[in-house]
Amino acid sequence: MKEQLSRNIGLYRREKGLTQEELAQSVGVTYQAVSKWENAQTMPELALLPDLSRTLGVSIDKLLGYVSQDKPMTIYEEEYQTDSYYWGTEPNEACYQVLQAMPPTKRLRLIDIGCGEGKDAVFFARNGYAVTAFDITDAGVEKTRRLAERVGVHVDVFKADILQYRFEEPYDIVFSSGVLHYMKPELREEIFANYKRYTAPNGLHVFNVFVNKPFIAPPPEKEPHAYKWHSGELLAHYRDWLIEDSAELVFDCHSSGVPHQHAMATVMARKVEGTALVGSNRH
Repeated sequence: MKEQLSRNIGLYRREKGLTQEELAQSVGVTYQAVSKWENAQTMPELALLPDLSRTLGVSIDKLLGYVSQDKPMTIYEEEYQTDSYYWGTEPNEACYQVLQAMPPTKRLRLIDIGCGEGKDAVFFARNGYAVTAFDITDAGVEKTRRLAERVGVHVDVFKADILQYRFEEPYDIVFSSGVLHYMKPELREEIFANYKRYTAPNGLHVFNVFVNKPFIAPPPEKEPHAYKWHSGELLAHYRDWLIEDSAELVFDCHSSGVPHQHAMATVMARKVEGTALVGSNRH
């Protein structure tokens, strides 16, 4: 919780356009105290949390890293309430790329970012990976658990917000499909640095993102918290990694019952063994 709180204080302070000194004056502490909070050297006293919450414009729960329960963050919160699986239970094609590129001939830790109803996470668990997964929807987390139980595998699944959750332990494979458009553009550099830092040597990232194209009409789903990417933007995060595969494609979609198209960029990148951890002091 200490590291999560420190990150959130800095994140929401910057979003509000406040300096450390301005935040300090607002809650009645020194700017050195704010600096120590944001560097996880100390934690604010419990009595200061209400003032911090008001000044930063977020709830105390959100400040502490808990996902807000008062409003849905995705349109799929309601879709996942049904017994049927909105996306089906067949894995994404990218799952087979992972299986081929990094088969679980030894224990490999994989995390599925934004697992939805769990079809990909369960596929990986069935094939021998040690799988961790998270999603922002309660229904998605519960359906992931049920699907894993149905096929007799274990997935360590929990609820978290992609904007707030950060890795604190290393993974061999980091996977996400159809989710990274919920990542605000101003947070992408920091979040990707965290993902890369906590990737084991020779580890793999397999991601896709929706990209903005002027010749493709907006999708029928109205996503209030979605932010499209630009061509080449995802790939640029891996200029210091080995790019094993990268593509951009346009495909038809009927997920909403209304035929439409998406443009998507994909990347498979490997952290070449011996590369220093991002943000570490290794030379």
